[in-house]
Amino acid sequence: MSREQAFIARLAAIASDPAARGLADDAAVLAVGAHAIVLTHDMIVEGVHYLPGDPPEDVAWKLVAVNLSDLAAKGARPLGVLLGYPLGDDAWDARFTEGLAEVLARFAVPLLGGDTVSGRGAGRMLGLTAIGAAAPGGVPSRSGARDGDALYVTGTIGLAGIGLAMARGACDGPQEALTAYRRPMPRLAEGRALAGRVSAMMDVSDGLLIDAKRMAEASGLSVTIALETVPYAGADPIAAVTAGDDYELLFAAPPDRALPPECAATRIGRFAAGAGVRLTDRGRPIPLPVRLGYEHE
Repeated sequence: MSREQAFIARLAAIASDPAARGLADDAAVLAVGAHAIVLTHDMIVEGVHYLPGDPPEDVAWKLVAVNLSDLAAKGARPLGVLLGYPLGDDAWDARFTEGLAEVLARFAVPLLGGDTVSGRGAGRMLGLTAIGAAAPGGVPSRSGARDGDALYVTGTIGLAGIGLAMARGACDGPQEALTAYRRPMPRLAEGRALAGRVSAMMDVSDGLLIDAKRMAEASGLSVTIALETVPYAGADPIAAVTAGDDYELLFAAPPDRALPPECAATRIGRFAAGAGVRLTDRGRPIPLPVRLGYEHE
């Protein structure tokens, strides 16, 4: 068990309200009368989630996008955000604010407030709370997959991983890869369309393999992924499915259920009784990589 998992387990003993979902999901779901409010909070840390040389405007975009992606995975419509910000270099702060205005306008999300602290002398740690309204179809969890469900993913996996390598100067690549890393696009419309049709849903933030494993564990099942069916970028499929930062939607649904036309997704696997994640290539089992994706300490 990682330090993060151990800490969350201690917090889960405190977070007894049903809205917290046992701290086992990507967001809290708070009942307010006949409606449900979805709440999520994500932090990004300099040198961990973004590079010190990344443009401040792009850091602002990513901070908002990763939170909106959690709302997308719950099928929620964004209502507003609260910002936690460490004041530092005035020029950097000004450019961050410009980027924040841009991303909030792009997704029509209001800034409702937050807090500022003195951040001088330390790497930047940025926090954002996103608030959303649940879709009429309900709020899917990551723990609802059923035996026999198919596993689907939207978009292309691994493009942001190539973008990160480009930002580090480790390789050349297309501009769309660098954009995928620095300015991910949360799948808000797809999440709302899928909310009432899926058994379970989450976003791919730490890597396809590790996040599929988490969905399977939360659902008490095993999952088998057919590597040749995964829509990946680059020459190395294993690098793609372990790279992270994709912010695509990963979801479980009965294999005979029609998906909404506005949701372009690829079927990549199947849930069954058992535990763990398995990987095949054209029907043949292949060993799992040592590292399934990004894990906190």
